Amino acid sequence: MPKPKSRSFAVIGLGTFGTTVASELARFGNHVLGIDLQERNVSRVADTIAEAAIADGRDDQALREVGVGSYDVAVVAIGEELDANILCTMNVRMLGVPTVWVKAMNRTHHRILSKLGADRVILPEQEIGRHIAQMLHNPLVRDYVSLGNGFHVVDFRVPQSLDGTRIDRIGLAEKFDLRALGLMRGSDYVDCEAGTTELKADDKLLLLGRRENLRRFADGL
Repeated sequence: MPKPKSRSFAVIGLGTFGTTVASELARFGNHVLGIDLQERNVSRVADTIAEAAIADGRDDQALREVGVGSYDVAVVAIGEELDANILCTMNVRMLGVPTVWVKAMNRTHHRILSKLGADRVILPEQEIGRHIAQMLHNPLVRDYVSLGNGFHVVDFRVPQSLDGTRIDRIGLAEKFDLRALGLMRGSDYVDCEAGTTELKADDKLLLLGRRENLRRFADGL
């Protein structure tokens, strides 16, 4: 399998959120520029990422000088000051960065950033809160990804009650309008398309469907 092509990211604002994003992107092999107004924040991540600079995201000239306009993606992770966050978003857009993701502080801020043309507005506390609540509500749900338009992919731990059951006997499509994409058994991937695969307790079953149908299936076990 070919290695995914790396991209270049400018992460502006190196608090806990921005530092985590920058460090993880660098760990995946991407070229990352980290920017913050505070020297201590820049120093903390300087050895982890490709480039780090002390600059003010509110100053378009400062961002131009460190080359933000040449990056594929800008992540505006400034979370404490609303005006700095908004000005920085406007600046990276003006500099021609193709893709802009921005951290928002609340719903009103979210709407403002969307009007400014941010490609993705993130509310970290709400997104993590929903994620945790879903897993707390049903311990069989190990993780999930939203695909938009109400569809999710769920990593579902197969309970003991389904051990030895063929997938086509559960009625995923007929009863719940769900689709099994496959499953992980230990470190091995098992194809489920034929429907004849027998489930084993603690398999990780990947299910695709609407949230309400996924919840109905999980709650019934």
